[in-house]
Amino acid sequence: MGELILIRHGETEWSRSGQHTSWTDLPLTDLGERQARALVPLLAEREIGLTLVSPLLRARRTAELAGLKAPRDTPDLREWDYGAYEGITTVEIRRTRPDWNLWTDGVAPGPDEHPGESPKEVGDRADRILAEVRAAASRLGDADIALVAHSHFLRVLTARYLRLTPASGELFQLATGAVSRLGTEHGKPVVTALNVSLPERLFNAIG
Repeated sequence: MGELILIRHGETEWSRSGQHTSWTDLPLTDLGERQARALVPLLAEREIGLTLVSPLLRARRTAELAGLKAPRDTPDLREWDYGAYEGITTVEIRRTRPDWNLWTDGVAPGPDEHPGESPKEVGDRADRILAEVRAAASRLGDADIALVAHSHFLRVLTARYLRLTPASGELFQLATGAVSRLGTEHGKPVVTALNVSLPERLFNAIG
């Protein structure tokens, strides 16, 4: 296969404020839409044979504005279920849990329809996506595969791709509207690019 291209969706109101956002289906901000359009030149020279996208609006809109063709909704690409921490910032959580760490502690239980996920559960979803990617790669040849999704999930997926624990996702910061790439070197999994985006000053030229 070619490379695995990871794309975090553009900015939303809650990503800007630092509120944990999993199932809340927010649209992109104006800046988020410009970030998504700015992905076009970053992807222009890639041969992308398959695009998998989270079913949430912010990811689907990013894929559309980035010019990705025939994206396939993939529920396992949804963001970490934050349970009771949906819409809450890390600063607010640490007022009552000063040592809280998402990557090792997980989240407090939420409502029945969104009970929250442990790091292992998110890691299991990432493993399923990677298995799907490997299966698709066998028929795509050297073409790349793009995943359009969310920060914490893609960080866990990066860790699992590198054969690390889900908690190791904390080592990989991903900005809104940024592109990262995973590949191989001498048969070993590696990060070939991390957190690449156009400078904001160039967005207006793209429209």
